[in-house]
Amino acid sequence: MRILIVEDEKPAAQKLEKAVRLAKPDAEVVGITDSISETVDWLRQYPVPDLLLMDIQLSDGLSFRIFEEINPGCPAIFITAYDNYWQQAFEQNGIDYLLKPVSQEKLGASLRKYELLRKFFSNHLDALQRWQQAEPAGAHKKRFLVKRGADYVSIRTEDIAYFYATHKVVCLVESKGSKFILDQSLTDIERQLDPELFYRVNRKYLVNMSAIQRIKTYPKSKLLLELQPAVGEEVVISQENVTAFKEWMGQ
Repeated sequence: MRILIVEDEKPAAQKLEKAVRLAKPDAEVVGITDSISETVDWLRQYPVPDLLLMDIQLSDGLSFRIFEEINPGCPAIFITAYDNYWQQAFEQNGIDYLLKPVSQEKLGASLRKYELLRKFFSNHLDALQRWQQAEPAGAHKKRFLVKRGADYVSIRTEDIAYFYATHKVVCLVESKGSKFILDQSLTDIERQLDPELFYRVNRKYLVNMSAIQRIKTYPKSKLLLELQPAVGEEVVISQENVTAFKEWMGQ
């Protein structure tokens, strides 16, 4: 179990880390961050942890903003001195809501809850995959309705080069280069698309196979993609994702 602790008070963070080690000796605390900005930077730089232990009120705002800037896709246990954020917590990957001061017993129960959920979904993964494969033909989204000035236009999915997330918004980029802002998250869009045509290469980019012009080797066993239309930054596939990406490209 790899855990990232998000807590802006150093003594509280150290106490929480110690409590984690007592409750789950084989758990690994992979990092401790103390703000929204630092947490977002950490999640962009390192592999996604299995679990977040997250204070809600941080020095630069509520930690829910982290999920607006980057959706790590992992569950979170929220820890706070206030009881009025529970609804938002469970809307943002929350699996438990603990009030400070957190006892060793309650933390242990929350970590066991996470393990039970992980075991349940791991055991049912095959069934979920069969369910996905049994979806009726044509279930994947064929068009996206976007706004162009004062008008709306419908764009065919096959005419989309890629989607990318930036500054709390998601953009659709046509193969001809036109860009449109969408009001959905990248994760929600990914669920609607045909996985044989589109692939989530990293947290920021969801690409159409036809938009990949070149695949280059990159330091530390990563891959670098060149897309068309071109982008103004490096699109890198992490070492952990390289094997799955190659299998997708070779399907």
